[in-house]
Amino acid sequence: MSSTAASSPDTSASSAHGEMPVQSGQVDRIQFIGWVAMVVGMFLAILDIQIVASSLENIQAGLSASPDEIGWVQTSYLIAEVVMIPLSGFLSRLMSTRWLFVISAIGFTVMSIASAFAWSIESMIWCRALQGFLGGAMIPTVFATTYIIFPPEKRNTASVMIGLIATMAPTVGPTLGGFLTQSLSWHWLFLINVIPGVLIATVVGMTLRIDKGDRSLLKGFDLKGLIAMAVFLGSLEYVLDEGPKDDWFDETAIVYGTIVCVIAGIYFFWRMFRYDKPIVDLKSFADRNFTMGCVFSFTLGIGLYGSVYIMPLMLGRIRGYDSLEIGIVMAVTGISQFLCAPIAGKMTAKYPPRVVLGIGLIMFAIGLAMHGFNTSEVSFNELIFPQIVRGAALMFCMLPVTNLALGTLPPEKIKNASGLYNLMRNLGGAMGMAGINTLLDKRIDYHFSHLAEHINPASTAFKQYLATIMARYSDMGIADPHAAAMKFIVNLVTREASMISFNDVYLAMAATFFIAFLLLPLARPARQTSAGGGGH
Repeated sequence: MSSTAASSPDTSASSAHGEMPVQSGQVDRIQFIGWVAMVVGMFLAILDIQIVASSLENIQAGLSASPDEIGWVQTSYLIAEVVMIPLSGFLSRLMSTRWLFVISAIGFTVMSIASAFAWSIESMIWCRALQGFLGGAMIPTVFATTYIIFPPEKRNTASVMIGLIATMAPTVGPTLGGFLTQSLSWHWLFLINVIPGVLIATVVGMTLRIDKGDRSLLKGFDLKGLIAMAVFLGSLEYVLDEGPKDDWFDETAIVYGTIVCVIAGIYFFWRMFRYDKPIVDLKSFADRNFTMGCVFSFTLGIGLYGSVYIMPLMLGRIRGYDSLEIGIVMAVTGISQFLCAPIAGKMTAKYPPRVVLGIGLIMFAIGLAMHGFNTSEVSFNELIFPQIVRGAALMFCMLPVTNLALGTLPPEKIKNASGLYNLMRNLGGAMGMAGINTLLDKRIDYHFSHLAEHINPASTAFKQYLATIMARYSDMGIADPHAAAMKFIVNLVTREASMISFNDVYLAMAATFFIAFLLLPLARPARQTSAGGGGH
């Protein structure tokens, strides 16, 4: 944007940090084109978290991997991305937002090609880790750029597009992944990124000039802080991802991972508050609205990634749907998000963020709670309305949360704060899925033991039901109708116990959003500030 913007209280601060001041009421057309390309890049980075979710079995077969190994195709990407997101603030100040994004997009594209041509599960894991690390910078830089190039009165419109992309990508990921795998092959889960990645890097490199790098930041570079952050976040993501699979602390690796996480975490936080030039500036948490925005972003991560995770799991286990059928069901949420985005944008511009966010949190809680009373015969028609409510709620949450967290910070803190804000959403998703898996396993065991009490040979009703099933199998010519009938009954009990457990998980997630709603008074009403503030 033009550097001839009218003087404002934020202009000197922006210039001092190499950022071009916002010209009130105007958005440079060239910069806008670059920003749109960045948003598409963010979509690809978020999409790649979920696009392989519905095709892991195909990748496992293609690479001759074991069930334990294939999970690392997801885990390696998430661990690496979680490390890069908070680091992106420092890197954008060091090399400029433009060049950080270009390098990130190119690295993401190259690693997408490498993942498509992986020759073993080990090579796939390394390529996915590098893909997540290099591509992780594309997400927070979009949020930071929005608050640099858009004047306060136009940020809501930009936030609508960002919010729609950030919430649509996880929703359409499993659907798109299932379609590509069934129509072509699993290799296209990664090759689909190549052409868009090249175009994005080219457009951003040619158009986006919003700041300049500051090489002086290399002096006193906090290498120890970087290592501590990588170990802390990496081990945390590992424990959260692998813990539910290995019954948590019954597995030695989880115990060691937790110990490493705690030690690295303590040292990391000590280092960030004591070192003169920390790799991540945690002082943004002194702003109450930013802190509360991160809390709500964490909660939104639980709902966003948790609901996208549990719905396919439920439909696959209970109803036996394949990836394409699951994608059709989940498309309802995406359509609802798309249709409600303009409404959410107008409401965010007209009403205080706390009001719109309160509506969104309650709607999200209701949408989740409506899934808490499903039966094992649940159909597409019964799933439509809860998903419409949840899709609309996502937009009513995403837009005001971003404004609440970043809208009142000074320009020089936006880049670093954007990384922390996005990190909280990813951590919310990781912890949410860990909690979902743990709760689901515990509740299935509980409900199965409770329902199994009715499998009582002394019960007249049970004997009559068993006789009916045995007669059916006898008519089918089954050699051992009693064994077949007992297996059928056990499977039936398992299905019903699983269904009740899924309902419990949905209700627990709904309670989480209701608790978040009760925390709203802790956030201060956002104040309208000058070009750097952006409160609404």
